[in-house]
Amino acid sequence: MRISKKGEYALRAMIYLSLNYEKGPAQIYDISEREKIPKKFLEQILLGLKKAGLLQSKRGIGGGYSLIKPPKAITLAQIIRIIDGPLAPLGCVSQWAHISCPEERNCGLKQVMLEVRNAIAQVLENVTFDDVCKRSQR
Repeated sequence: MRISKKGEYALRAMIYLSLNYEKGPAQIYDISEREKIPKKFLEQILLGLKKAGLLQSKRGIGGGYSLIKPPKAITLAQIIRIIDGPLAPLGCVSQWAHISCPEERNCGLKQVMLEVRNAIAQVLENVTFDDVCKRSQR
């Protein structure tokens, strides 16, 4: 698993939205300025998260993006999977996008990568944006 720049920006935008949960919609300009994310890139990211059912948007004055669910109901793993795909380092150990390999049964590498995937998933599936906000110094 590798988190792309797009994935990092998505996580940072979600932290911003989580910190401002229940304060009304956040404008793209504000998120972009605060998180140092290029505005056009941020628009694409937020649209993707909206299509995935995590955000809602409101047009016009007082409009912007806001979370549909509370931050304690959204995990880091969800965002990474939406933006960057499976958490698994190899397709043969992925639960979400498994790719068969003829050597799967006897492959020692598969066993190691399965342990890696499980460790990564254990952390990312159990850390919510509420948890991250509590750790934030903002």
